[in-house]
Amino acid sequence: MGRIFCLMGKSSSGKDTLYARLSEKLHFSTIVPYTTRPIREGEEEGREYYFITDEEAMELEQSDRLIEMRTYNTAYGPWKYMSYDNISTTDADGEKILPERNFITIGTLESYVKYVNYYGTKNTIPVYVTADMDTRRERSHFRLNGTLSELELKEIDRRLKADEEDFSDENLKKCSISTSFDNSGKLEDCVNEVKNYIREKIKDTE
Repeated sequence: MGRIFCLMGKSSSGKDTLYARLSEKLHFSTIVPYTTRPIREGEEEGREYYFITDEEAMELEQSDRLIEMRTYNTAYGPWKYMSYDNISTTDADGEKILPERNFITIGTLESYVKYVNYYGTKNTIPVYVTADMDTRRERSHFRLNGTLSELELKEIDRRLKADEEDFSDENLKKCSISTSFDNSGKLEDCVNEVKNYIREKIKDTE
């Protein structure tokens, strides 16, 4: 049976780029989440997210295969993020059965908890990525080409502050997450560290 590796981290920790590199190197299947936020420069439909309308999000909410949904009240208005199960089957006891391959997905600590609740602890493995605050602020500004409106600065500040609470030591401890990977420096160093960690985890579950 395969496993689901949940890559998570604070805003601008570099997890999106890390996710793309790991998907390329490990050749895992991806579980692509959905969002109602606008597509950003450099993103592609169906790669980072499926970009959907509020009406389409409401339809997914009604499904019994909805894994999780989060709504963020951003400076631009409410944005929804959702994950949907289109990979598993269910046995006679109601347990989720994954295909004989491994998956990787990207999200938050909250979404990881929902994945555990849906697929079970043994099927869901966390990969927590970090970066120092200065690096995260720099990446946030670079993402917007260094020209920031008052609204954009407000949104960056909201996200950085919210992440400090979401990824607090208390919340990480509740989820039994004690391993982290620093992505403040060279990307390839972090890619290789995480790749080796994932391969060891696969060996441990075989």
